[in-house]
Amino acid sequence: MPTQRTPWRATLSALTAATAAVASLLTALPAGAADASRPTTGARDAGITRAGDAFLGWSAGRDALRPAATTRAPSASLAATQTPGIDVSKWQGNVDWASFWSQGKKFAYVKATEGTTYQNAYFAQQYNGSYGVGMVRGAYHFARPDVSSGATQADYFVDHGGGWSADGRTLPGVLDIEFNPYGATCYGLSQAGMTSWVAAFTARYKARTGRDAVIYTTTSWWTQCTGNSSAFASTNPLWVARYNTTVGTLPAGWGYYTFWQYSDTPVDQDWFNGDLAGLSRLALG
Repeated sequence: MPTQRTPWRATLSALTAATAAVASLLTALPAGAADASRPTTGARDAGITRAGDAFLGWSAGRDALRPAATTRAPSASLAATQTPGIDVSKWQGNVDWASFWSQGKKFAYVKATEGTTYQNAYFAQQYNGSYGVGMVRGAYHFARPDVSSGATQADYFVDHGGGWSADGRTLPGVLDIEFNPYGATCYGLSQAGMTSWVAAFTARYKARTGRDAVIYTTTSWWTQCTGNSSAFASTNPLWVARYNTTVGTLPAGWGYYTFWQYSDTPVDQDWFNGDLAGLSRLALG
């Protein structure tokens, strides 16, 4: 007895309906969700459930250098020589900038992009809102060396909020390069490969904006994934993450930090290593 066959028109109709259903699902996904990357267990513990959820310092709290309590602030004497600020991402939503300004925060960095598919939906409110209350502001890009080249991601960053203007209140963009929340710690690259990726990003950012990007990292990740390269120390300002009362050992080549993320309570807390006039000079370039 021959096998019963489905008429070709019915088969075509079924395929068309299935395709439409898939397209509808993809359209409903938020920006960045098309990335098939799956967060690691550690990333899920930090609240990262899909591509685009990563944030500056997501892994710093899990670093071996973290003390038992992250609410301890650095020595109060730093306030005389350093300038306080915060950094935010989609997780903070619409930020009450007037409140942070009244607390003495003078600068803010805002997540703009991740990889080449994600844009922070709250970027405009956060970036313009911080500026509106008087803060010096800047943008950062969460690096994904596993999905595209450094130059490609620098372009995406600049094209979606990571540019720079010489208005004295816009800081150079930040390359957030840290533990991979979606897989292998070093994104599948060798130490030489990672160093080359960072070089491609920073060179492209400099070509597009005229500024050297700030590099945000942890000493432990930088040592493991770049071999503790000193290749960027003479050109790119360092933003180091260490949740403690002292900044600790810096990555190779950098004799000092420009920014230090020292706590994640109640939001990410940062110091600029200098007074407000120095922060303004950094913004001016």
